Amino acid sequence: MVDIHSILADHKSCEKIDSNGTLDDEPLASEIDFKLTSSDIPDLFFDTILVNYKLSRNETLILMFLYRIVWCRPNLYKEYGISPLISHTELSKLLKLDIQEIYVGIRRLEHFEFLSTIRSGQYFVRKFFLKAFDDKLNQMYDDFNT
Repeated sequence: MVDIHSILADHKSCEKIDSNGTLDDEPLASEIDFKLTSSDIPDLFFDTILVNYKLSRNETLILMFLYRIVWCRPNLYKEYGISPLISHTELSKLLKLDIQEIYVGIRRLEHFEFLSTIRSGQYFVRKFFLKAFDDKLNQMYDDFNT
């Protein structure tokens, strides 16, 4: 009978194997040396948007990424609520999503009016996610009307 310790000793669950059967060299999260940062996301997102809109994982990922680059990182266009230019290909690589998933997610977020496309790769993202919340919380955007 095989000993459980020998089975566990041979198990390589932390190593990633790619489609060719070779070891993936991407570092594990525990091995990455990163600076701990945080982003200020209004509780309104967690209490109202996630509960009432049932966003998919991809839609949530895209919205939070765009929100962070507009409102939580240095951004020349912050007072307008506009993101810096980012290509769909770059967005796809950064979020590890297929380009088609990026397009579908952006269209759905526009349907909900969480963001508007200014031009390909540049977006208007509301500080409080919806116009009604922006109005209620007195959020104004300099010379930009949607």
